[in-house]
Amino acid sequence: MGRRIGRETRSGVESVLTPAGERILEAASELFYTRGIGAVGVELIAERAGTTKKTLYDVFGAKATLVATYLARRSSRWREFVLTRIGDAAPEDRVHAVFDAAGEWHRENPRGCAFVNAYAELDEGHPAMAVIRDEKRWMADLFRELCTDDHRGTGGAAVAGAVHLLYEGALVLQSAGGEADAMRRARESAARICGVSSSSEGPA
Repeated sequence: MGRRIGRETRSGVESVLTPAGERILEAASELFYTRGIGAVGVELIAERAGTTKKTLYDVFGAKATLVATYLARRSSRWREFVLTRIGDAAPEDRVHAVFDAAGEWHRENPRGCAFVNAYAELDEGHPAMAVIRDEKRWMADLFRELCTDDHRGTGGAAVAGAVHLLYEGALVLQSAGGEADAMRRARESAARICGVSSSSEGPA
């Protein structure tokens, strides 16, 4: 296809960080994901990064900005990861490649979706909410692009919406629900939805 799948839509939260800023962000990212945002204080982050609270505040200004930057960095890494898997897939397997990528990602990140986890902890006015919502919109747009390519006409949007619901539901089930095969089952259901739509709509 001529256009690039999954083009970026988020204005970056990150700027070029100093080496100390990178250490702080890496330490915060590991701690926020494994322990939770509210459970982790800036003292622990600074200690883990081998720096001081003053340096943390000099670089990020506030813990809230650090949280937003953590999620923005994670979003960038996930997008690169999934777009690489899509690019390596055969055209007819690109939707399935998203589910395969999510399953592979989950094996290294067993606490589930960082954006869902963060949403459960943060107030609506928190600056990270914009990053969370942008990531979910990006995934919806990604499925819309992939499904519209496969299902021309009005059916593509409906297929994309159904497939996206399967994906988001599987993210929660495979972590909070303890169902290790949730993403595989969602992939199979997505294949059936895409197959039924393809056979019922006819040629473009």
